[in-house]
Amino acid sequence: MISFILNEKLVSTSNNPGMSLLDFIRYEANLPGAKIGCREGDCGACTVLIGEINDGIMAYRSVTSCLFPLINAHGKHVVTIEGINLNNKLTPVQQAIADNAATQCGFCTPGFVMSFTGFCISSKEPSTQKAIEAVAGNICRCTGYKSIERAAKDIAKAVQNKDLNDPINWLIQHGFLPKYFTEIPERLKQIQPQTISEKKPDKIIAGGTDLMVQQPDSIYRQKIESAFNINLPHEIIISNCTCTISGATTVNDLLKNDKLLSRFPELDNYLMLVSSEPIRNMATIAGNLINASPIGDLSVMLLALNAQLTIINGDKTRQIPLNKLFTGYKQLAIEHEELIQLITFELPKSNATFNFEKVSKRKHLDIASVNTAMLIEIDNGIITKFRLSAGGVAPFPLYLEKTSKYIAGKHLDKGTIAKAFELIDEEISPISDIRGTAEYKRLLLKQLFKAHLQKVVGDEFYKLI
Repeated sequence: MISFILNEKLVSTSNNPGMSLLDFIRYEANLPGAKIGCREGDCGACTVLIGEINDGIMAYRSVTSCLFPLINAHGKHVVTIEGINLNNKLTPVQQAIADNAATQCGFCTPGFVMSFTGFCISSKEPSTQKAIEAVAGNICRCTGYKSIERAAKDIAKAVQNKDLNDPINWLIQHGFLPKYFTEIPERLKQIQPQTISEKKPDKIIAGGTDLMVQQPDSIYRQKIESAFNINLPHEIIISNCTCTISGATTVNDLLKNDKLLSRFPELDNYLMLVSSEPIRNMATIAGNLINASPIGDLSVMLLALNAQLTIINGDKTRQIPLNKLFTGYKQLAIEHEELIQLITFELPKSNATFNFEKVSKRKHLDIASVNTAMLIEIDNGIITKFRLSAGGVAPFPLYLEKTSKYIAGKHLDKGTIAKAFELIDEEISPISDIRGTAEYKRLLLKQLFKAHLQKVVGDEFYKLI
């Protein structure tokens, strides 16, 4: 049985664990507020809040329920638009949307309300920009967005003085949330952990943001086990020189880790280019690698960092470099029953520059035409370490080994750069597709390579080309 609290009600169900939470909400619980739009996590019309106890603190995050497998709701609080109802009175979020005419046909409005409410519950310092970022995964075809931006400004102003140490109680007192939210933590503690079947599952699912798009019917039919129920670690460990990330860690877990961000000055900007807030709240690091997309953003970043993988299968453990994981298009050097448990990489040194570049048709919530990452260390004018990776130019995320080996040990001068361009051309094999021609992608990667180097030497770079 899968048990969770849906708004105020405790739910126990034997429905298929691979069913989407959206379908359960609408067709089993008869709560039609969450809408069916794209079923791919792009439109945000199905956004709900997921609450759980982390380190003794009740925390909520927005998710697109169309990509959220039902099994992952076990032991959590699921909040739909109906669950913030204040009995014929609008919440300040809803009022701001009404006051600014930020809704027309209304189809997308529940998703916007839930994403904005998730922003309000956050324990981070509020700002208009953060409010807008919270709805970056919500699409509206009617309003033109300026009215939504004005609503975002009013919402950010309304929570300007909220208690960051206890936002939920503050929001209840100020009419953002109903009173029953105070009872949820104790009620969640009474839900027993899910019993793991002795039978091996067909699939183990974590965030589901790729599988629920690519194989929804297959996931629904198969026996699914949640990665969060089999004691996979969910943490980020930083030592003096290395970082170890558990496979079940989400993208937003990285964004919330101040210690990690302090070692990567622009990492937060790079990660904000990965999908949208609700997707980042679900998508796991191991999932991004296992999906083996040729343009996986995290795969490209981790290749440049020379990440090493710890892979488990029951009691068996082995390690492989990430650049040996990908063997062909959607092909991996990993067995069916193996799992990525840990991702480990060396943190950049003080003389190092790590940079990530991505070009896509839209800046946010889009797949790259080409993306690339670079790690470079320079000591007394000599490049002591260089690693370059790229996506969109090969059948899988590519570590440019020949180019990286050539540049290491060289001075950064015209000759080095010219030879690097030749090697890049030799190593990549882009194809023409909807995101651009092969010729365009070759040119684009060279331009992004220039952008990498400009980050290192600034405007002096123009003297080197």
